[in-house]
Amino acid sequence: MSKTVFSGMRPTGKLHLGHWLGALQNWVNLQKDYQCVFAIADWHALMGEYENSRRLNEYIVDMAIDWIACGIDPDKSILYVQSSVPEHLELQMVLSCLTPLGWLERNPTYKEQLREISSRDLQTYAFLGYPVLQAADILLYKATAVPIGEDQLPHLELCREIARRFNFFYKKELFPDCNPILTQTPRLLGIDRRKMSKSYDNAINLSDSESDIVKKSTKMITDPQRIRISDPGRPEYCNVYSYYQVFAPDLAPDVYDWCTGSKKGCIECKSILGQRIIKYLAPMRAKRNELEKDKDRIRDILNEGAKKAKSIAHKTMIEVREAVFGP
Repeated sequence: MSKTVFSGMRPTGKLHLGHWLGALQNWVNLQKDYQCVFAIADWHALMGEYENSRRLNEYIVDMAIDWIACGIDPDKSILYVQSSVPEHLELQMVLSCLTPLGWLERNPTYKEQLREISSRDLQTYAFLGYPVLQAADILLYKATAVPIGEDQLPHLELCREIARRFNFFYKKELFPDCNPILTQTPRLLGIDRRKMSKSYDNAINLSDSESDIVKKSTKMITDPQRIRISDPGRPEYCNVYSYYQVFAPDLAPDVYDWCTGSKKGCIECKSILGQRIIKYLAPMRAKRNELEKDKDRIRDILNEGAKKAKSIAHKTMIEVREAVFGP
């Protein structure tokens, strides 16, 4: 496998259905055709969670369990913790020296997060410069592709610009262009119809118990105009129906008929959905339960992955130092 894919996630809490649909499902499939490098990005997590960083180690192990339970195979992919490979920060330092401040200040996600997040102080040097660390993450492994959603395209383009600037300054084509692998994510909102988010506590987590899934399913907001069972519903406006389309597509036509024909009430419909989500997640939950019994094995997997990642990163940094400082 000569083609390398890099991606990562911040360990800031429990993973939910949105993470599975938006990233993990695609990661699992990419393992067939690429050398995959998957980082648990704890330095990135610290940038936003520096005031509440004590639980990061717990989240790291929990995230690794979820990844492996979902199908990320440590024998096929490199799975490790970002801070275990110090070359990430070393390359970030080099790239920071040549990244214009204006590139970072124009980053649309940076401006959006400053506007929308008021619970944390993000007016920090590290948060402004997080795209440089992202670029270092990708370029350290000379990744040729990154699986992302369309909203993340500006991040990847900034990474490409930084790589080209490095190559131009030091007259060496060290870093290849990295292309996006666009992930088509089904529209899936949280149970309260807001964006699915750990901070909103509105998600069904991959690690939720069966009783938690049932409880959360019953709280889901349906078509607000359907007040009585006899009222015909509008599936296209119903969050529950969108979940059926993803997690029980075989039932979706029946659900559409139940709703528009006033044949079942929303409570019964949500109850059936809860059971189908339980069935959908059952294989992951069974594997997760086994993995949780031996967390030392999970730490061993992460340590072994870090050794593999460091081997690649060390070679890249030898080339970087030679390009910057000379042989």
